Amino acid sequence: MKILLAEDTVDLNKVITSMLKMQGFDVDSAHDGEKALELALSNGYDGIVLDIMMPKMNGLEVLKEIRARNIVTPVLMLTAKAEVDDRVEGLEAGADDYLTKPFAMKELMARVKAMTRRGSQYAANEIAFGDLTLKADSLELSAANTVRLSLKEFALMQALVLNQGHPVENQYLVEHVWHDEEDAEEETVWLYINFLQGKLGYIDSSVAITGEKGGPFQVVMG
Repeated sequence: MKILLAEDTVDLNKVITSMLKMQGFDVDSAHDGEKALELALSNGYDGIVLDIMMPKMNGLEVLKEIRARNIVTPVLMLTAKAEVDDRVEGLEAGADDYLTKPFAMKELMARVKAMTRRGSQYAANEIAFGDLTLKADSLELSAANTVRLSLKEFALMQALVLNQGHPVENQYLVEHVWHDEEDAEEETVWLYINFLQGKLGYIDSSVAITGEKGGPFQVVMG
């Protein structure tokens, strides 16, 4: 599998590149946003790791341009900022996951592996519920309109749809969508529920996600 790594700190770039190669990945590395964008637009990748703070173009600018070109490659953002607003900005720009610096290399490797397992992770390529269609190959959620989901949004929506007919507890989602990641908590699940509720509105679906912060949550047909 091929990974694009964009990290401007030279020593950290070398360490991450070396670790990824040890895990069997083929790695292209960039030290600034312009080079990262050039590589992303000219090559196919199974995953992209983007640092937010980079010279020439920051990671968010690169991500927005990638998504504007309809490149759906999963993206993991690296950020030194831990504030919720910064996480939200990256996720709203189309990031699939984020990892806050400083991080353990073992955690980064686990996130990259999870990100690149997308194809085998979802057995059913297409799931329908009410007027919704959820497609695994393109990570698209469709009704009257279509929107792309991040990996976590897709996994969350899939978990809710597969459990249609009964409420899904918050802890179940932490275990099955976030796989008990250290920074996954009640606030994290609620943030993604809000993302999905907004996207259901955007595609003009009659399906709704019910529930308050802390869960449980359920998909219902309007």
